[in-house]
Amino acid sequence: MAPSRSTRSSSASPDFDGSTSPEGDKGKDSIDVECGQRKNDGNAEWGDPEKQSVVGGLKRIATRDSNTQAIPGVRLDESDFEDGGSHGEEGGGRPGGRRGSFADRVISRTTSRSSFNPGPPPDGGLKAWTAVAAGHLVIMNTWGYINSFGVFQTYYATELALGPPATISWIGSIQVFLLFFIGTFTGRVTDAGYFREVFILGTIFQLLGIFTTAVCTKYWQLFLAQGVCMGIGNGCLFCPTVATVSTYFSKKRGLAIGITACGSATGGLIFPAMARQLLPTVGFPWTVRAIGFIQALGLVLANIGLRRRIPPRKAGALVEWAAFGELEYTFYAAGSFTCFLGVYFAFYYLASYSRDITGLSYTDSLNLLLLLNGIGVIGRLVPNHLADRWGAINVFVPTAITAGICQLTWTAVSGPKGLYAWAVFFGIAAGGIQSLFPAGLSSLTTDLRKAGTRMGMVFTIVSFATLTGPPIAGALISACGGRYYGAQAFAGCAMIVGGGFMGAAKVVKQRRMGGGWRAKV
Repeated sequence: MAPSRSTRSSSASPDFDGSTSPEGDKGKDSIDVECGQRKNDGNAEWGDPEKQSVVGGLKRIATRDSNTQAIPGVRLDESDFEDGGSHGEEGGGRPGGRRGSFADRVISRTTSRSSFNPGPPPDGGLKAWTAVAAGHLVIMNTWGYINSFGVFQTYYATELALGPPATISWIGSIQVFLLFFIGTFTGRVTDAGYFREVFILGTIFQLLGIFTTAVCTKYWQLFLAQGVCMGIGNGCLFCPTVATVSTYFSKKRGLAIGITACGSATGGLIFPAMARQLLPTVGFPWTVRAIGFIQALGLVLANIGLRRRIPPRKAGALVEWAAFGELEYTFYAAGSFTCFLGVYFAFYYLASYSRDITGLSYTDSLNLLLLLNGIGVIGRLVPNHLADRWGAINVFVPTAITAGICQLTWTAVSGPKGLYAWAVFFGIAAGGIQSLFPAGLSSLTTDLRKAGTRMGMVFTIVSFATLTGPPIAGALISACGGRYYGAQAFAGCAMIVGGGFMGAAKVVKQRRMGGGWRAKV
């Protein structure tokens, strides 16, 4: 007699590890009945084509012979087939209770695994480290160029006579402002799956800006070319790059972002050195064009080497307001804002300070700027390596406070030797702030599909700090009759306050985790 199509025993359950039971036909019949019941129970959700295709696939797989493989990534056990009242409750009271929950669980596992979960970050390998190398090139051509603005600040003031320091600093400030501000938009668009389009657009704006800067002679021309056009390009490149690199790493994320951030030091060494050698010989236009050729090569290589790992998140708002409901995220945003109010003051004004106060020549002032940028390699690697062991925010707090104290001690430096020594200590601390900033954001983002959006939100907040910080410092210098005390105090206090906000973020996060002061945050 043929077995009943309405009943099933545990012995008839198909073995989804690669074989079927001796009563495989019985298992097939059972699944046929189950699927028929579920389709006709009045639930509209079973009209969904995706779920029908998955159920159809299960029916076909149940009839395969013992040499057929199971569904990739989906593991079923006999508990999925066994009777039990609890399953009926899990099925939400639908007819067929337990049987419906089985199909729901299989569909959920299959669609989630194939559509949204690429697996854990590889934490290494060729693709991951290629992404880091490509990110290094991007940061070299964005932040490395920005950190070299002191060269142009001096040239614009002395050779082109474009105005006082506060006025000229707006060119660099608007560039950094747009780099961060556009992060909200580029981060969300990157999460939606348009990383490549945004990256190419940023490359176009970046190169258009650098090559038009070469022919500029007026303030408004430089403001539009170097400030606005390159700022837009930087914004389209920076946030998507950092967000993408961070998805390749978990345990080594801090180190990976630190190596990526070292591109700032690489550019901070290459571009001022080029300016020092080329400005006296070939002039401003061809100096800037030479820098542009270097940037073009680097960005082409970065376009080749950087690939998105996480599947796109099409749905979702441009701004995830719920993130600010997490107090640690809000404190982190406030701390980032105040830290970046003061961190770029030295990069913009150290060269002019060395000439005005200590009497260094133009060439020696550029050497000092090279030292400040070059020593930042230590500040970008060591703190981020420690962050992988102790937590990014745990390392960020003392780094920010140390940078603020260094900034305050600048007021006591009056000789060339002391200034070189000061540049070493501050360069390390400032490099730590710049590289730990995105690493800390990554540690507060549990869903990597939202990494771009969450980074972009804080980048936009920070953009207003970078826009106003250097001009405020320049205004304080002018108000103090050319003395730098007020600006130095402003920058130092801002970073110390930022360290305090970071400490508050640490406390909230560790309480949420249920850990003590040694908790990795």
